[in-house]
Amino acid sequence: MRLALERAVLTAASADVPVGAIVVDADGEVVGVGCNARELTGDPTAHAEVLALRAASAALGTWRLSGCTLVVTLEPCTMCAGALVLARVSRVVFGATDAKAGAVGSLWDVVRDRRLNHRPEVVGGVLAAECGELLRAFFEGRRGVS
Repeated sequence: MRLALERAVLTAASADVPVGAIVVDADGEVVGVGCNARELTGDPTAHAEVLALRAASAALGTWRLSGCTLVVTLEPCTMCAGALVLARVSRVVFGATDAKAGAVGSLWDVVRDRRLNHRPEVVGGVLAAECGELLRAFFEGRRGVS
């Protein structure tokens, strides 16, 4: 999670929400990294999770990420949760929950929907306070609140 937090901090120079993600393989090796880049790229799908999944798929030469774990600083949204299921990621580890858009247990629970053909293990709340503080500071700055 610390590496994902480092990735999230990289968005500080842009207008993107500070979210970072990494993908590690079954041996614990980092095979993909990403941070939010929607504002930077103008791409609505440039969420940290999607970018990390793309990098991992490129590094491993396959779209099937069985045995891999995605670690992300904020609970994934519906798009990212769907991508995790479709990529066959084995485990999702997230930091802060997202009561407004979370799709890994908060608002929705896409990844554990029994109607889908794959359901990754979920571990939430890892370094949640640190992950949440980074987001709180970002949004306070955007609102001009100190």
